Amino acid sequence: MALFRRLFYRKPPDRLLEISERVYVFDCCFAADTLGEHEYKEYISGIMEQLQVYFPEASYMVFNFTERAKRSQTSDILSNCDLNVMDYPQDYEGCPLLPLEMIHRFLKSSESWLSLEGQQNILLMHCERGGWPVLAFMLAGLLLYRKQYTGEQKTLEMVYKQSPRESFFSSLNHQPSQLRYLQYISRRGSDSDWSPLDACLTLDCLILSSLPNFNGQGGFRPIIRVRGQDPLTPGERTTKVLFSSGKTKKHGRDHGQAGGSPVKVNVHCRVQGDVVLECLYLCGDQQHEEMMLRVMFNTAFIQGNILILNRDEIDVVRNSKDQFPKDFKAEVGTCIFFTLT
Repeated sequence: MALFRRLFYRKPPDRLLEISERVYVFDCCFAADTLGEHEYKEYISGIMEQLQVYFPEASYMVFNFTERAKRSQTSDILSNCDLNVMDYPQDYEGCPLLPLEMIHRFLKSSESWLSLEGQQNILLMHCERGGWPVLAFMLAGLLLYRKQYTGEQKTLEMVYKQSPRESFFSSLNHQPSQLRYLQYISRRGSDSDWSPLDACLTLDCLILSSLPNFNGQGGFRPIIRVRGQDPLTPGERTTKVLFSSGKTKKHGRDHGQAGGSPVKVNVHCRVQGDVVLECLYLCGDQQHEEMMLRVMFNTAFIQGNILILNRDEIDVVRNSKDQFPKDFKAEVGTCIFFTLT
């Protein structure tokens, strides 16, 4: 928090953390306990009283990250305090990220709100329980988009340090995929057009340079799942499982673990836009699945029809990275598929 305070001369209103000029985060987002409805109403009312003293002529916009599909009770309380509220989801297929199109919409809305000529609008950021990781990513993205900070990893780490509790984070470390999307933001910059490529890709295969020894046995059969929007139904915005390899031997074979030869798993499914690729394995009971690695990427940024990731660029269970060899690589092979209209 001290890193932020050095940049500003005026102490922000109580119960708010100042991220940049006129951008604040509710401090309840950093608390482990959830406020009751009455406590929460008093909490919001107290903050609004202070803001109206600090910025008597300002208007306020709240971006709220919620796990609910429908409008949440939190959003209703905020709206009843005369706040403009826009809800965003907390994840995309289990990853604390949002689709690139939605990220762009958030960044443009934030920039437009803060840049309205002749106004001193205030942007307030809020997340409901479990939403801190995606809130941290969006804050880092906003700082990079507005060119207030440089360096994706440095910016993300700085924002993450504002959380006082590691318990906010899942067992899977999602920062590698978050860094990939921050690099997308930096590469696209503030250009008005972020439209994805028209062509979709055929995700051909996943090649792992070796298998880490997770189950303590001689080998196992990786289970591959691919999730995203179906490019064959572009009007449908919901996501689904586009591919899933089977658990039985007829769908694959056991592979040797660390130190063995590369493992290739054929996929052959069409993807476009934001894609989540998971590699899992079965525990000793051959029923319960455990995550080995997960990757989220956007097909518009795949160059040369191949995506090669080292062990620092994949999402793995925390404290398990050492089980992957230092030279471990995951290679996603694709080919371009053009649709005719």
